[in-house]
Amino acid sequence: MVEFTHMVMGPTCGMLLGDLGAEVIKVEPIAGDDTRRLLGSGAGFFPTFNRNKKSIALDLKQPEGVEAALRLIATADIVSENFKPGTMKKLGLDYDTLKKLNPRLVYVSHKGFLPGPYDHRTALDEVVQMMGGLAYMTGRAGDPLRAGTSVNDIMGGMFGAIGAMAALRQRERTGKGCEVQSALFENNVFLVAQHMMQFAATGRAADPMPSRISAWGVYDVFTVKGGEQVFLAAVSDKQWAIFCKAFGLEALQADPRLKTNNDRVRARDWMMPILRSHLADRSAAELSAVFEANELPFAPIVKPQELFDDPHLNETGGLAPIRMNDGSTSTVPLAPFTLDGERPGIRLQPPLLGEHTDALLREVGYSDAEIDALKARQATRAG
Repeated sequence: MVEFTHMVMGPTCGMLLGDLGAEVIKVEPIAGDDTRRLLGSGAGFFPTFNRNKKSIALDLKQPEGVEAALRLIATADIVSENFKPGTMKKLGLDYDTLKKLNPRLVYVSHKGFLPGPYDHRTALDEVVQMMGGLAYMTGRAGDPLRAGTSVNDIMGGMFGAIGAMAALRQRERTGKGCEVQSALFENNVFLVAQHMMQFAATGRAADPMPSRISAWGVYDVFTVKGGEQVFLAAVSDKQWAIFCKAFGLEALQADPRLKTNNDRVRARDWMMPILRSHLADRSAAELSAVFEANELPFAPIVKPQELFDDPHLNETGGLAPIRMNDGSTSTVPLAPFTLDGERPGIRLQPPLLGEHTDALLREVGYSDAEIDALKARQATRAG
């Protein structure tokens, strides 16, 4: 796979395929992927989404850089890109051009929008969350709020990888590649489909999540002893009975107004204050222990940085050592699935800029003298 990607969406596609064993060659500009230098919320982008890749630095504004890219593509099964519409065509690296050179090529485009009235717009994760209903559903009424991670970028890259694998399977039957397109806006709409269909089924618009009518009677964050918070749930009649017995709430269990889950949903206005008061003097740890012992759903309220010390992640190998942009070492979450009981691991650390330039150019036929000439023209650089 040869990828011409930056930021999150495109790199996620390549990372997942790299995790699954693909040789992924990341073509970077001479100055490197901008995410190598981002601050704030973008400071972790590069090490998060660029493991299991090789880096080659090419200046695609020079014909020599494009020629080197074409030689790499000639050896590839997949090309992936997430530039603005028209960019790859200007470079002569678009699908219509490349498929003439290699009809078996699978070409993955990650865009803001699938082709249509919006496809000329510049999209970001936050843009499509606002226009696609997700920010409305996440925030309180009148206060649309971006979800707390790059959900569309990450999932858009994931769907690009799924499409690429499907295209490779199709190629086995037909002998021909195809273009796969994945887009932020359509991904976002896929995520909010359940709320669209709630309206279709009931005729009532979905309320934002903070003010929604819950589908379950007990399904909330409780503030308890010392101001701690814990999420507690009882989502079936059986769980309600277990919950009431565990906390001495037999009177509520016997109340005919609370017999079924739907009854409890309708009674939340008066039922929840009783439950909150009853549990308020217990610590989050005590409540968690009771819920765990009784196989009831619960969750501590955890900050992202606290997950580095999560015992489950550490004991199951869910975190692996990763090289950061400054050369230091941290750990990073692996792909969230197993194959024969093993999580796909890290074979290659996130590459240094141009770390594999010389080796990759030699593989596609460049001599050392030709590589030196490319460097002299600043059409390439080595790490």
